[in-house]
Amino acid sequence: MKRNPHLYKRLLVPVRLLMVLPGIVALMLHATPDAVPDTDWTEYNGGPDKNHFSSLTQINTENVKKLKVAWAYASGGADTLKNTTQMQCNPIVIKGILYGVSAGAQAFAVDAATGREIWKTRLNDDTFNMTSRGVTYWSDGKEARIFFAYGALMYALNAADGKPVSTFGTGGKINLKEGIERPGADDYVVANTPPSVYKNVLIVGTRVSESATALLGDVRAYDVISGRLIWTFRTIPRPGEYGYNTWEKENYKNVGGANSWMGMAVDQKRGIVYIPTGSAAFDFYGGNRKGDNLFANCLIAVNASTGKRLWHFQTVHHDIWDRDIPAPPNLFTITLNGKKTDVVSVVSKQGFTFVFDRVTGKPVFPIEEKPFPASDIPGELASKTQPIPLLPEPFTRQQFTVDDVNSFASNKEEIIETLKKSKTGSPFIPLGRERTLFFPGSDGGAQWGGASVDENSILYVPAKENPVFSSLIDSPHSASGKAAVSGKQLYQTYCAACHGTDREGNHDGTIPGLLGVTTRYTNEGILQILAKGRGMMPAFTQIKETDKKAIIDYLSGKNSSSQSSAKSGLSTVAYTHTGYNRWYDTNGYPVSTPPWGTLTAINMNTGKRLWQVPLGEYPELTAKGIPPTGTDNYGGAAVTAGGLLFIAASKDEQFRAFDRQTGKVLWQTKLPAAGYASPSVYAVNGKQYVVIACGGGKLKSKSGDKYVAFALP
Repeated sequence: MKRNPHLYKRLLVPVRLLMVLPGIVALMLHATPDAVPDTDWTEYNGGPDKNHFSSLTQINTENVKKLKVAWAYASGGADTLKNTTQMQCNPIVIKGILYGVSAGAQAFAVDAATGREIWKTRLNDDTFNMTSRGVTYWSDGKEARIFFAYGALMYALNAADGKPVSTFGTGGKINLKEGIERPGADDYVVANTPPSVYKNVLIVGTRVSESATALLGDVRAYDVISGRLIWTFRTIPRPGEYGYNTWEKENYKNVGGANSWMGMAVDQKRGIVYIPTGSAAFDFYGGNRKGDNLFANCLIAVNASTGKRLWHFQTVHHDIWDRDIPAPPNLFTITLNGKKTDVVSVVSKQGFTFVFDRVTGKPVFPIEEKPFPASDIPGELASKTQPIPLLPEPFTRQQFTVDDVNSFASNKEEIIETLKKSKTGSPFIPLGRERTLFFPGSDGGAQWGGASVDENSILYVPAKENPVFSSLIDSPHSASGKAAVSGKQLYQTYCAACHGTDREGNHDGTIPGLLGVTTRYTNEGILQILAKGRGMMPAFTQIKETDKKAIIDYLSGKNSSSQSSAKSGLSTVAYTHTGYNRWYDTNGYPVSTPPWGTLTAINMNTGKRLWQVPLGEYPELTAKGIPPTGTDNYGGAAVTAGGLLFIAASKDEQFRAFDRQTGKVLWQTKLPAAGYASPSVYAVNGKQYVVIACGGGKLKSKSGDKYVAFALP
């Protein structure tokens, strides 16, 4: 039969289509809208600029409502029945692998597209407990390392299998206590925030105790290959060093703290690391450290290769309020009066934003030195003025008076009467023997989650506005000498500041109560916690064994005594404080007028606020017709070029996506536990993901160990 060439050509196309159809179907099944190239989340808070920003647009304001759980990873270590755990980690993503830290404080690596575990450490060094906010990645193209702080030890891990790199330091680790000792100091030091890297320089800040026995807060830089110390920046200067005259003579021997626990930002092009610092210890009394106390409470620009100071600015003089800079700086570019300027900014617990020229340190907006009250505590010389930015506009209210008491507070009249007898009404009122109000509270305002900045130089900052009260009381050390000190006195000195004078903890569960603690733990278990710390509680290595046992006796209903209140030679001060006491009504709500938690957008080109919305809600109040009040919150946001801002952070265990232009909530979902962490945004195999650590464990919320990633279907 003669073949019809035209028919053959007509049949050939369908036959070829059938041959490639399986491949087309496979592509359709795995395809996502507008497939994007693989995009990493290279460092803690997104990159060296710490802006929490992703250029990805696959998930946007139009399709964000379609987000679904892509995978979940149970990292391990959470015990919701007995031991409260937390996860504050902002995971990094490098070449399709996500690196994070578990609820049990172990580093891990998982496939970023599936959540499948690749490796997890099993470190068990005899060191201090801690809550880690993440890890740092370094590679020279030949090998890759993960830097992970496990208590007081900084490890270099092989990125491929998680095993320690034996040639780094001693057996793969550095002991961070070495080099920051001083006479009379305790042993407590951890690195809770990931270090920064500039070329082959690893720059490390630490968390030390906040008592009079704190170690020095020096910032150190190490060689990423060998672990060799390269440079040290002393935050409490020695004789002949810049800033020494802002302290009393030889304070570097008898005062600690002024440490950089919150993380740093690095200008990789200029080779400058921007280092924020906290207050000197003890936080609430400075009669033993008269002066402005450089470099406590400073933003310091340092040559990343040499450690040389380039410039600095002190955000609080002679801090006696624990007003640490709470988060890493942000590096970005603004347009002011038609001129582009590279800037660095820091947010504050007080609700201020300080903005500086990145090279010169000159303030971009006016900052005025304004007078504040003197202290009435003998020996204390509070600074006469404090620096107050005129712009950008504050993102929190600055005072709490009887006019600011919540209208639906359950015991409003009692609150007002108490407030009338308290020291309140302005920022920077020195603590006295009577109740003194912090507003915003002692941990913000802004907290360690920090601010996000988009490509248009809009800054987004979560904050809280919960009144906190405290006061100063005599320390048993100052009057006891060699006399016996009771277990109750020792408890008031070492424990009451956090767990409350009545042992009931604080009202929102951020810090647990200790009533009945001896029925939940053995004496040995309590001694272990005192020795190693747990979560955000530091170790109390400065307390003698006899004192620890006296405290345990007091907690169990006895009141034994100890012959001395501290190890011989340890630093002491005349006062202690009565705790970080969040003020709630009898129904458990903050006594101030809402909002209690906020998300604010500020145009950093002008310093003007664009919008502010509540962050979080109490469903039972919303059901009564009360507009969302916002809640206490911990953690930051991630902002994307897709027009979105992702944030968990709130007490209500929700994960939300906001329209970054308006502050409107476009999507939200319930998490398995509260996400007191910052989300990460990345893309693998053409698909964009957003992931959040769901650790809970604060604010009376349950603990968890899951990382949950979301993507479009």
